[in-house]
Amino acid sequence: MTTTSNPTATMPLPAAQSLYLRMPAQLLSYVFHPLFIPLYTALFIVYIHPGYFTGIPALYKTRTILSIGVNTVVFPLITVLLLKGLGFIQSIFLRTQKDRIIPYIASGIFYFWIYFVLRGQSTYPPVLVGFMLGVFLAASVSLIINIYQKLSMHAAGMGGITGVFIVIMQSNTMLMTWPLALVFIIAGMVCTARMLVSDHTPKQIYLGFFTGLVTQFVAAATV
Repeated sequence: MTTTSNPTATMPLPAAQSLYLRMPAQLLSYVFHPLFIPLYTALFIVYIHPGYFTGIPALYKTRTILSIGVNTVVFPLITVLLLKGLGFIQSIFLRTQKDRIIPYIASGIFYFWIYFVLRGQSTYPPVLVGFMLGVFLAASVSLIINIYQKLSMHAAGMGGITGVFIVIMQSNTMLMTWPLALVFIIAGMVCTARMLVSDHTPKQIYLGFFTGLVTQFVAAATV
């Protein structure tokens, strides 16, 4: 008695499903990389919020975004590339705790500088100043935690933007229903993506999100 084999029965369905999941997870990890979160948040505060930058000239808004982008994206990225080129880190993806030490310190310096610049000018709303202080605090706390374990920087970034959106909601300056709902959805997707395509444990992802969230609340109470 002969049997006919079904070609689909031998397909590696788990591997195929894994590929379909990992591809969008990688895309989410790149689009919502922690380097970009401060810039995304600044864009929301400057251009989408109806009150914080009302009446401010467009050139001033552009200069604000460029200053934040250079200090939170360009300089940290250049630092990581230089460290890789000089052999101080193994990978630009900072997969080990050792690789993350100098980037944390360097990024913290850049974050503190842009916070210091924003704080020194009365034109900027306290929420933007407080947000950058929160970013600096998150980098500093993450550096300390990194001594003991490797928390998720992606989750910390999403915790940060969630925290500042809650702060804005509590200020009653804008109806934050849709922005906060959107950021919760994105945060959930990004944290899930990190579970799929990184070696982080759920504990490290929760710790990262909690760190970003709490440091924003502390910064808002300080400014």
